[in-house]
Amino acid sequence: MTRLRMRDATIDDLPAIVAMLADDIKGAAREDASLPLDPGYLAAFAAITANPGMRLVVAEFDGRVVGTAQIAVLPGLSRKGASRGYLEAVRIAGDLRGQGLGAELVNWAVEQCRAAGCGMVQLTTQRDRIDAHRFYERLGWERSHIGYKLHLQGIA
Repeated sequence: MTRLRMRDATIDDLPAIVAMLADDIKGAAREDASLPLDPGYLAAFAAITANPGMRLVVAEFDGRVVGTAQIAVLPGLSRKGASRGYLEAVRIAGDLRGQGLGAELVNWAVEQCRAAGCGMVQLTTQRDRIDAHRFYERLGWERSHIGYKLHLQGIA
């Protein structure tokens, strides 16, 4: 049974999305959900929604935006030209975590990638997010890579 209604995000959803990004120990240190929102969020929203290979989605529960994810389809040469889906910034509102809504959102996002012709879906999560690791492994995801990042603009 699906309890969530997924849809593409609108600019009116942006405050709720940023609030979810800020609502954890990592996000609290790097996000700012105060209104008016930082112009950087507005510029990023415009860039994401203008890119045909990207989707920013929200999940509604009883008319309230309670989840979000960014879905990217990345064309590639490896694996005989297979595209990859990439999930980013997957969040469920803090007061609703642990109720299976995150699984609904992730599984829906995977199906969107499958429908777009992706041969695999991947994501990254920070190594100290042990609860997130258990969550994805319960959904059948496997740990497969070591990731690296290089900060270019002083944003953690």
